[in-house]
Amino acid sequence: MTDPRVDGSRLDTLARLALEAGLEHLAAEARLLEARVRDGRFFVACIGQFKRGKSSLINALLGESVLPIGVAPVTTVVTVVRHGPRRGARVRFAAGDGQDVSPSDLGTYVTEELNPENVKAVTAVEVSMPCALLATGMCLVDTPGIGSVFAGNTEATRAFVPHVDAALVVLGADPPISADELALVEEIARQCPHLLFVMNKADKLTDAEREEATEFTRRVLAERAGRRDALLFEVSATEHLAGQGPERGWSALVDALKTLARQSGSLLVRTAEKRGLVLLAGRLRHHLDEEIGALLRPVEESERRVAQLKALVTEAERSLNDLGYLFTAEQERLGRTFFERMEAFLTAAKPEARREFAEALRAVPARRGSALRNRAIDLAHEISKRRLDAWLAKAQPAAEALYVEATARFVEIANGFLEKLARSGEPALEDLPRSVSPETGFRARSRLYYTELTPLTARTPLGWFMDLFRTRERQLAVLDRQIGEYLETLLFTNANRIANDFDERVLESRRQFQFEIQSYLKETVASAEQALARAREHRARGSQAVQGEVERVRTLSDRLGVLDLGREVTKP
Repeated sequence: MTDPRVDGSRLDTLARLALEAGLEHLAAEARLLEARVRDGRFFVACIGQFKRGKSSLINALLGESVLPIGVAPVTTVVTVVRHGPRRGARVRFAAGDGQDVSPSDLGTYVTEELNPENVKAVTAVEVSMPCALLATGMCLVDTPGIGSVFAGNTEATRAFVPHVDAALVVLGADPPISADELALVEEIARQCPHLLFVMNKADKLTDAEREEATEFTRRVLAERAGRRDALLFEVSATEHLAGQGPERGWSALVDALKTLARQSGSLLVRTAEKRGLVLLAGRLRHHLDEEIGALLRPVEESERRVAQLKALVTEAERSLNDLGYLFTAEQERLGRTFFERMEAFLTAAKPEARREFAEALRAVPARRGSALRNRAIDLAHEISKRRLDAWLAKAQPAAEALYVEATARFVEIANGFLEKLARSGEPALEDLPRSVSPETGFRARSRLYYTELTPLTARTPLGWFMDLFRTRERQLAVLDRQIGEYLETLLFTNANRIANDFDERVLESRRQFQFEIQSYLKETVASAEQALARAREHRARGSQAVQGEVERVRTLSDRLGVLDLGREVTKP
């Protein structure tokens, strides 16, 4: 469905400028974006941990088995399913060429078994089919699972994030939502607010397990991702596709997708256009600046510059690896210190919590039986959470102080490295940060949530039978022992979760810093090498050829400037 308010003319201009600059791959990206903008298509990506049933969910939404599914992690390549008059599929490769294939052969290109770690260099797969849900312009996107044993799968999913207009976050019950999934939700939410959450494989759970998983997921999304009004649908894609089982939340999910398309589809398309223009134009601008510099400088200077950049990349990788070893040692020391403080907390908290629990238990008005037992379990949860929260409020400032101390040497070396890059006189490195500190360099947010180990409270049939005949005093004694031990387990387990969460924050923050520096430097080297090669070609033709190329590239730069791409991308 074409949106009359989006004409894609600026993308067409950008594609032509990229072609004139010799950047065929960038022009191809602009053309692809132009085509989906012109057709009014927006991407709803299915994201989540591997084996959540993302491919099965899309198949169920389509009403037929189109995407391959399996027991082991399957999807290795991003697959876009769009509306078309007939079923078809096209595979795109890193070399830039494409190939029409039969939809029945998709497994050859998108599965881990037949295309392990994407050895066939497939960049994307597009499937078209006549599906009423897709006729609105919605495209369903199957993504490789994050957290897979195949590292490339996670990278492929994260690389697709800038293209996501809305997302179906596919969750399960074990665990209901992982730390990696939560981080990806936070990353996508910064770009688009339209997120639907699907609790798939609902047929695999009992009513109690499903209710517990749903409640836990809603709490985590509210507390950790700030999504207190999250739309969460319990479905079974397998049941629906087979035409078996109850309806569950299927109709509500489909209605939500239709509402998204009807109310926000056009806005999502316009936002995708603006977002893509800014990203593509920024890459083109950097390349044009690199081209002009290589043409105006003596070739020998450009050669020295490329050599210097390569040396900087090598030094960066070596230095950052050295920082990694250093920081690992500091992190281990920090962990030991924090663990000792946690042990001190548990030593004092366990007996105090048991005494508080015993007093509160005897004050419960329920005489005996299941009501008394259920209230005892609730008391254990309440007491453990209150004491853990109180300790966290005290431990957090102390932990932050330990964190700053542990990272002090890391920050000192990192700042020295960045200062050396700044003094290199290389203009392409001007955008690098000049310093990093514990406050700005380590940005990972806490993903802490308390776990409730309710399976540990389950009664055996004999225990359930005996509760029917025990006196209140006898049941109180049993609960004081059994649920009291459960309370201690809650304290121990969640205190360790606090320690692990802090440890993960520190480690992830260091990785973010390292990845950003290395990626920027590598991209800078690649652009400089390409510009140098082109400059050599023009210098071989003489000074007039060089001057003519300078004027041509400057004209391209001026034409890029009139597209007015510097405006902030408006989010829906």
